[in-house]
Amino acid sequence: MKHQTKHLPGLALIQISLILLFATSCQKQYDQLARNVTVTKKDQGHLKQTNTHSSEVVIKWLNVQAEMLKVPLAPGATTQGAERAMAYCGIAAYESVMPGMPAYQSLGGQLTSFPSMPTTEPGKAYHWAASANAALAEMNRQLFPGASDANKANINALEIALHTVYATETDAATLQRSVAFGKEVASRVFAWAASDGSAYNPPYIPTPGFGIWVPTAPTQPAIPYAAQRRELVPGVSQGAVIEPPPPYSTDPGSAFWEMAKDVYDKSLALTPDQLAMALYHRDAPGYPGGGHFVPILSQVLTKAQTTLDKAVLAYAKMGIATYDAIKICLTLKYVVKTVRPVTYINDVMGIAWTTKIPTPNHPEFPSAHAVNSAAIAMMLTDVLGANFEFSINTYDYLGFPERSYTSFKAMSNEMSNSRVFGGIHYQASCDKGIWLGEKVGQNILSKIKFLKD
Repeated sequence: MKHQTKHLPGLALIQISLILLFATSCQKQYDQLARNVTVTKKDQGHLKQTNTHSSEVVIKWLNVQAEMLKVPLAPGATTQGAERAMAYCGIAAYESVMPGMPAYQSLGGQLTSFPSMPTTEPGKAYHWAASANAALAEMNRQLFPGASDANKANINALEIALHTVYATETDAATLQRSVAFGKEVASRVFAWAASDGSAYNPPYIPTPGFGIWVPTAPTQPAIPYAAQRRELVPGVSQGAVIEPPPPYSTDPGSAFWEMAKDVYDKSLALTPDQLAMALYHRDAPGYPGGGHFVPILSQVLTKAQTTLDKAVLAYAKMGIATYDAIKICLTLKYVVKTVRPVTYINDVMGIAWTTKIPTPNHPEFPSAHAVNSAAIAMMLTDVLGANFEFSINTYDYLGFPERSYTSFKAMSNEMSNSRVFGGIHYQASCDKGIWLGEKVGQNILSKIKFLKD
């Protein structure tokens, strides 16, 4: 999964490399991926735009990335924060094909400290799907250095399978130029990503005190230093302020007591569908930390049958939103440090009670599911529309039936409420989290201009 060549060899060398690298089991992976790639013999011609390509290259890389984010992982493998993977891959995908989108502009000068991107050769043709393929292959290698051998082989296999197809659609010079451009975009984006503050992660020692959050698992608390991370969008947190929970109190009938009692009471009267929501959106096992949105984007793009330009817009906007939403949400969590319902109900209310799903190991307020899903829903709505109907079947491998929605906002609302039904969040934390996520989304859409003026 999650070596690297700077220069693309010719088709003959690719075939030789394929034999050397993917004999035995890797060859089988290549054969399967190649069969799944749609070969179009259509001549790409000269100076073709990004919208002449389908979203297939994005969808296939999302599917490979999803495997790297899935938990439990292969033995010995490590994963990457889903919000970083989505953000930087989405940005790299967009920049790798943006020159083929005449009405659009680079994110240079807009995102915080974002470097200048390479320029294309004037008057020269580019195969934009090949550029995206090269960029996404490079980004996934760099972002997932701890990937299992099987997933690293999947990255290599998909890059070669798609490259082999694109070699049938354009001439060798155009293909090599396109690949070189995509790889250079990825190189610059990853170098920028490496300085985002995520590497700051010393052991976190929870603060003891009356009414202060206590860890709910023996593992290290999740993302305790989000405040150290760079915001992708300058000013994205402007106005993104929500009222904190009521003052901590152990008094029966106090606002805090009633907030916890609401969670307990709802847990005793769940409908079958409410329980199904909680279990489906627990994302562990599955895709924790927002990783579920990687396969969701793949499924949504497949349903929409978008062209490549629209796919990279959705990917970039969604990635930026999830990164900044998670940064803002987790920063607030470790400032407010609200205790989880399971702690309060057991220790204060004196009730032997367990949640329907595992409680994440970070403070309660606000709900990350609510904040993240609301911000992402705004981005997908911006690209695909307010009344986009779709279904997700991510967890059919766990035996869960698909879930269907009339809009992205409806999906976000369900994801938010599922955390109350699961017993891990107070209702107010989810309701306020939705508002916060939407505010983050509004700020991004107002501050970042993809379209030229």
